[in-house]
Amino acid sequence: MKKIVISTLAVLIACPAFAGANQNSSWQLFGLDPYIGLRGGMGYTNVNVKHNGHKKSMDDMVYQGRAALGLEVCDTVRSEIEWSIFSKAKDNKRYGDQRLKTETKMQTLLWNTYMEFGSYEVVRPFVGVGAGVAFTKMDKRVDGIGSWSDDKTRFSAMGSLGVTFDWQRIAVDLAARYTYVDIQSGLHNIGGDLGIRFMF
Repeated sequence: MKKIVISTLAVLIACPAFAGANQNSSWQLFGLDPYIGLRGGMGYTNVNVKHNGHKKSMDDMVYQGRAALGLEVCDTVRSEIEWSIFSKAKDNKRYGDQRLKTETKMQTLLWNTYMEFGSYEVVRPFVGVGAGVAFTKMDKRVDGIGSWSDDKTRFSAMGSLGVTFDWQRIAVDLAARYTYVDIQSGLHNIGGDLGIRFMF
């Protein structure tokens, strides 16, 4: 897994150099303009956990990083495959006479589509939707009783609102985002991120 992550990061770091190597030409794939995107930010994660006959919400602030490979379908529509990594969400709550401690790790792989609005060439608002899968692992522990893990791959969806600053070869995206994952009684992540896209 580490080799795959390192190789992916190496490609993503190298691509911007090739993207800016020749500013006077545009490389196209089947008539579509490809791009890569790197994004980072913070979010609030909430997951509803059932235990010992009760259901409570586990909450935490997490960091999130994203890498995307996409195509500009036209001037206002783009579509991409995005891989996201979230830092570990930790919390503990009392369930009756037991205190449950949880640690939730998550990654998502989504197919996203964005639509931009407005006639301005540089600054344009956008909306986005996406769907795919989430890879989650929840570790639960009750002191004095034991611990157990729950690994699942489940459906995930996202919606976003934001604004893009487009300078033809490079674009900066500022976005608010909601992500839903179908685990436990529902995992919800609400956050914001800042990203940069390199167009070829």
